[in-house]
Amino acid sequence: MKGYGQFCPIAKACEALGERWTLLLIRELLCGSRRYNDFKRGLPLISPTMLSQRLNVLQDRGLVEPKRSEDNKSREYHLTQAGLELEPIVMGLGEWGARWIRSQMSDDDLSVELLMWDMRRTINCSALPRARTVLHFEFKDLDRTYKHWWMLAENSEIDLCVDDPGFDPDVYFFSDLRTMTELWLGDVSLAGAEKSGKLVIKGSSQLMRNIPEWLMFSGFANIERGVA
Repeated sequence: MKGYGQFCPIAKACEALGERWTLLLIRELLCGSRRYNDFKRGLPLISPTMLSQRLNVLQDRGLVEPKRSEDNKSREYHLTQAGLELEPIVMGLGEWGARWIRSQMSDDDLSVELLMWDMRRTINCSALPRARTVLHFEFKDLDRTYKHWWMLAENSEIDLCVDDPGFDPDVYFFSDLRTMTELWLGDVSLAGAEKSGKLVIKGSSQLMRNIPEWLMFSGFANIERGVA
């Protein structure tokens, strides 16, 4: 990225953070992503080459450092102190976007990969049984490749699967991608989506009664829209 030719700290910060994908990669790190495949799930449209380049640049700028995983089998990426101090800035951008920009969401902005990855991150496992719990999501408007998704929660861990894991679902969600995204963002309520017929939920009566306790939505879901 060509510099602005200014000593202003705002200009220098924009030079460090203004390249495509950079802030979203920092978002992923702030949300707990550590490994290459995690970044790909949170940023499904980024190319492998671009992802590697951005990680290298963030390391050069002192925002990210590579570490070995606890089992010493893989490489992980962690934010440095300088990177961690970006949290209020990134979250502030998210709040601003939720308040002023989210009404501009087009069909091109919908991403089932990001939606399911985000939902997987915020499922409250402590409100689920310690035994295995299977959540099955079916999107009626998507093709076979992206139509079915499963989450397997067990012992406070949760895995996201695109292939049938072979277990009967404890809770089944049937909807379309826009409705589930609007639900996640807080633009429609669970009751409202069901009443409209755009969302059907079936399964264990106990788990369904407790849905608000374990199906947590976006951290920006409660941001009220601004009025220009």
